[in-house]
Amino acid sequence: MTAPNRNTLWAEAFVDELARGGVSAVCITPGSRSTPLTLAFDRHDDVHVFSHLDERSSAFFALGRARRTGEVTPLVCTSGTAAANFHPAVIEASQARVPLLLLTADRPPELRDSGANQTIDQAKLFGSATRWYRDVAEPEGEERKLRSLRTTAARALAKATTAPAGPVHLNVPFRKPLEPTAVDGDVPADLPDRATRGRPDDAPYVRTTAGVAELGDGELRKLAGELDVERGLVVAGPADAAGIDGESVAALAHATGFPVLADPLSGLRFGGHVRTTPVVGGYDGFLDARLTDAWPDPDVVLRLGASPTSKPLRKYLARTDARQFVVDPAAGWREAEFAATDLVVADPARLAWRVAQTLGRGSGSDAWRERWLAADAAHFEAFADASSFCEGRLLAAVVEETPDPSTVFVSNSMPVRDLDRFGAPSTTSLTVLGNRGASGIDGIVSTALGAASATTDPLTLVTGDLAYYHDMNGLLALGRCDVDATVVVVNNDGGGIFHMLPISEFEPPFTEQFVTPHGLDFAATEALYDLSFTRVAPEAFRDAYAASVASAGTQVIEVETDAEASHRVRERLKARVIDRLR
Repeated sequence: MTAPNRNTLWAEAFVDELARGGVSAVCITPGSRSTPLTLAFDRHDDVHVFSHLDERSSAFFALGRARRTGEVTPLVCTSGTAAANFHPAVIEASQARVPLLLLTADRPPELRDSGANQTIDQAKLFGSATRWYRDVAEPEGEERKLRSLRTTAARALAKATTAPAGPVHLNVPFRKPLEPTAVDGDVPADLPDRATRGRPDDAPYVRTTAGVAELGDGELRKLAGELDVERGLVVAGPADAAGIDGESVAALAHATGFPVLADPLSGLRFGGHVRTTPVVGGYDGFLDARLTDAWPDPDVVLRLGASPTSKPLRKYLARTDARQFVVDPAAGWREAEFAATDLVVADPARLAWRVAQTLGRGSGSDAWRERWLAADAAHFEAFADASSFCEGRLLAAVVEETPDPSTVFVSNSMPVRDLDRFGAPSTTSLTVLGNRGASGIDGIVSTALGAASATTDPLTLVTGDLAYYHDMNGLLALGRCDVDATVVVVNNDGGGIFHMLPISEFEPPFTEQFVTPHGLDFAATEALYDLSFTRVAPEAFRDAYAASVASAGTQVIEVETDAEASHRVRERLKARVIDRLR
């Protein structure tokens, strides 16, 4: 490796080390101070560059790609407020345990706190949201410092992917010249090859071997004994980027006899394992004290993943007297009702396999399992029989009509809740994703397109109108990053979710300050972003969606709905199911 100056040498060694560590793609936004990193990534044959104009969209795109793959996607930006625009995606990545590597270029140290242009305090800019922070040493053509740089790159990748996975921030200062301009004496002629070229055979400079958290044999037998009961539940919330293996949970369900209440973001509601696993998906539509107060409580609950999307499920679990085991490989606490009794620090897939093998066949009650499956069937039958439209029918149609396999990304507010309630379990191979770490509506389009960039599976994004508006500039990635999608915009002209809250009874200020109707015509995005836009009535959606997923390119299908009317239909459906089951 030869270089005209120390900045070029430094950046090329750093990018080379990231590629050796498995980095295959990077998201870059333009800027001057980050020039050495940008050139090094652009010149590296093994790293695909996704170019973005907007740091916020770039960060969410990288988040989506990393969520889909479970692998680190670095981000590069220049100094100043450019880095601050990463922050919303960094928070989501931290909360949702998605690996990111933030590479923020900076001015040299003597310019900090000096009033120098485009210079802010970037040290620990993202606070506690990062797993690790380093202010990287200034570039220098010195062997020990280059070894330190490669070690830092290798450690950063390990920190980002080791449980709990999340963002790592490296702040990288550069002084001019930033371009690959020759500087006499900047790179010593006698610099050893081992410093510039790294380990032989393209090996990483430092290999990190991460173990899997698991219980000892004695503790495992004890836990298996606690699960050897008549009435138990497996509750699977949204999965981390690493996912939860469906076959391991199928084995656990078979061994215990417990039904599996699977969040749509758990990776367990859809897939081949559903053929042999008692997966329940409609719990949000029937878990109500009017019904469950007459049911016996579960004896035990085994909880995997993050806190479930469904509020009725969370409240039901809080009302029971069951012993509740929260399984978390990083010893995190993700149970805001504070009803759990035990924290099990173990990899959930590994634990499920081992418990299944230890139990063999538990004492789970057939009647208990059938009670849950019958309630689930009653919910979906009532939904199928109802003639009234609610927005949940759009999500149900997506699940039924999307190709196999597919990636489906759902926005926060009502789309993810409607998928939770109305997306029936199926054997279709669906990868369902959402930003439930911090549950914001920012960056939804960009995150979805980032996920699409990591797979050949077709992508469907279902989003509300406010989330679509909030990240319309993310649509620029369609052309710049060569991705496409079917985008379903559920347009109820404002914040439809607020109709679920008590504030809806207070008018004013409910409409103007909470629903915030905007009256925007999104058809203009067709010409602006070179996509196909169509507006359809609810009853025509299924045909329009089927046509879109069978077509090349990107189609945006807007469906205008009435948020309040949809909410009332949801309430009536739930009451009808409860009446059937009581």
